[in-house]
Amino acid sequence: MESTGFSHWLVVLVETFALLFVMLLVMAMLVLIVVWVVDRNQTHNSVLRNYPVVGHFRYWFLHLGEFFRQYLYSSDREELPFNRAQRMWVYRAAKNTENTNSFGSTRDLRGEGVPFFVNAAFPSLGDHHVQPKPVRLGPYAREPYDHASFFNISAMSFGALSAPAVRALSIGAAKAGIWMDTGEGGLAPYHLEGGCDIIFEIGTAKYGVRTPDGKLDDQKLLAICAHKQVKMISIKLGQGAKPGMGGLLPAIKVTPEIAEIRGIPVGQDSQSPNRHLDIANVSQLMDSIQHIRLLTGKPTGFKAVFGDMTWIEELCDEVDKRGIESAPDFIIVDGSEGGTGAAPQTLMEGVGLPLHEALPALVNTLIEKGMRERIKVICSGKCITAYDVAWALSMGADFVNSARGFMLALGCIQSLQCSRNTCPTGITTQNPRLQRGLVVTDKSERVAHYAKNVMHEVGIIAHSCGVDDPRELDRTHCRVVGDDGISVPLIKLFPYPSSAQRKVSTGL
Repeated sequence: MESTGFSHWLVVLVETFALLFVMLLVMAMLVLIVVWVVDRNQTHNSVLRNYPVVGHFRYWFLHLGEFFRQYLYSSDREELPFNRAQRMWVYRAAKNTENTNSFGSTRDLRGEGVPFFVNAAFPSLGDHHVQPKPVRLGPYAREPYDHASFFNISAMSFGALSAPAVRALSIGAAKAGIWMDTGEGGLAPYHLEGGCDIIFEIGTAKYGVRTPDGKLDDQKLLAICAHKQVKMISIKLGQGAKPGMGGLLPAIKVTPEIAEIRGIPVGQDSQSPNRHLDIANVSQLMDSIQHIRLLTGKPTGFKAVFGDMTWIEELCDEVDKRGIESAPDFIIVDGSEGGTGAAPQTLMEGVGLPLHEALPALVNTLIEKGMRERIKVICSGKCITAYDVAWALSMGADFVNSARGFMLALGCIQSLQCSRNTCPTGITTQNPRLQRGLVVTDKSERVAHYAKNVMHEVGIIAHSCGVDDPRELDRTHCRVVGDDGISVPLIKLFPYPSSAQRKVSTGL
């Protein structure tokens, strides 16, 4: 009897599944027929009109292709913006695991633009790593800032980044002794959580310190600067991903919390102006810098993407008129390689100087005008590995910022979903379900490891070159491969304005 009952239920189950299968087939056929009719009669897409149903596979393959190439088809050195070898270097540095290779480099050492460092014949004995010395920013500010770490976290806003990502960066930055730039999205409690030094960025929309009509609210700025962690103020004129265009935060990312921090309506697209309403020329920029520095007592400078250096020459001439104390305390030069912010492809790929041109041009202009010691230079733009950072120091930077390097340290897999609120690693999304994948305690350790390992390996390069501080690297210590496969010293590609001015500007 029991056997008969079991057989009966088994037959019923099989029949039910068979019926469901037939129903699914019928539904699938109905869906295909509907799609075929819609595709055949629509007028906006010729491929689908000529090849209904089948034409959709083209778009699926286009979408999936970038993921298949990343893991299966591309070699370690092929991908952009960062190839697999670069990403793996960052992942290993962030995990604090062995970062050595065997059997030679897979890097094309004859490829145009590849940097080499000129090792000293007889480097000093002892520790093979050189520690950086503190550099003072804002000597004329009431609260000058002394900072040793030359590798720091670049501008990334809360809103563009998730709360767990900002928390992990803040905690990791404090552990590594580096600063964190807030980006233009205002100061969130998550920036302060770790106790790291903070660079507060004022964007063109003046998020977090704005009046209802988009002007600077002095009292809100003073409230932010009352936090002892806030060490400097950066006025953002532009960013590498979209020079000449303000940032856009999609409505889907404007949660009540983000709206409150930024001072904007909830659930609406937030478009920043393409420039500050009160800064239309060099003189007004100088006025803003002076006003903010006197108001807050903090070192104050600006961030820009450069097309040429004419206006920097004008700025230096204006400093001569007003006095050396009126100069910006720092300039952040962002190369057109910048890319954490979503931007039109035309701007991202075709406007602004890349860092390898903008950085030496800025440094040389400051040397020519006698401002190099007064104005510190900070750079950003695809500097994620130790030799990227060492190259920037050789070129004349005092500090190097990185955004995407630290995103990779957080676990970014370069899925290119940053602007869609669908980031699979929880870094650039406001979706709580996706944010859950980012565990702050784990990722903050990786942030700290990454920063420390980059600086350690730059220190190894500096020791190999025979200098006592990584910032003593200059253009005589680095060679770059030309289009003929032969390396050329940086000093020949980008000569200093004069040896006398170089000695004054670098302290050599």
